[in-house]
Amino acid sequence: MSKKIDRATHGPSWSEIILGIFLSLGLGIVLCAALLMLKPVVVAKEMPKEPEAGAVYYLEGGREAGKARQASAKRAAFAQGQSISVIEEELNTLVAAPAAPTPAAKPGEVPPPAAATLVTGTPNFRIHNGSLQIAVPVTVNAAGLSQKLTVVAQGKFAKQGDRFVFDPESMYLGSCPLHRLPFVAGYVRSQFIDSQSIPEDLAAAWPKLANVAIEENTLTLTMP
Repeated sequence: MSKKIDRATHGPSWSEIILGIFLSLGLGIVLCAALLMLKPVVVAKEMPKEPEAGAVYYLEGGREAGKARQASAKRAAFAQGQSISVIEEELNTLVAAPAAPTPAAKPGEVPPPAAATLVTGTPNFRIHNGSLQIAVPVTVNAAGLSQKLTVVAQGKFAKQGDRFVFDPESMYLGSCPLHRLPFVAGYVRSQFIDSQSIPEDLAAAWPKLANVAIEENTLTLTMP
C-alpha cells in the first residue's frame, strides 16, 4: 500500500522511466523497419544522375541469351574440376531453368495446402565493379493478403573453414537496410540467400576450389 502511495506522490522511479524509454525506442525501430520492408525498391537499368531522396535502387543483372552461349559448357567444365570465368548473363542462364509443374490433384485426393507463408523466386545475379549482387524475390502470404518483396545482397566471397562462402557487405529487404540490423540480417540471409538450392554437380565441385575472385564484371573460380 505504501508503494502505491509513494508512486502517486513522487511519480515513477528512474528505472521505470529508463525502461519506458528503451521500450519506446525499440517499438519505434520495429515499426520503422517494418515500414521500410514494405516499401518496394526502385527497379532501374542504371542509376539515375539525380537519385530520388530516400529511394533504394535495384539494378537487375543481365539475362541476354546471346552472351550466355557458353554457360552449359562452362558448367560441365567446372563440374569436371576445371577453372572457369563467368559473367552475370551466364549465371542467370544457369539458374533460370523452369521448375517442373505441380501435378493437378486427382478426383478424391486431398487438395494441396494453402500457399506457404514465404515463397522465394528465382535469384538474379549482377557482377559489377568487383562485387556480386544476389537478388531473391520473396512473396509473403498472410491473412489472405500477398506482398511481394525483394532481398538484395551485395558483397564478395570469403573463405570460412575449408570452403568459400558469399560474404554480403550490404543487404536490403525491400528498402530496409538489414546490414544495420545484424540479428535480422543473419536470419534473412540464412532463409533466402544461403538456402538457395545448388545443382548436385556444382555442389560437389565447389569445396575443391582454390580461389574465388571477382574482377570488374567477371567471377573467376580457380581449381587447384
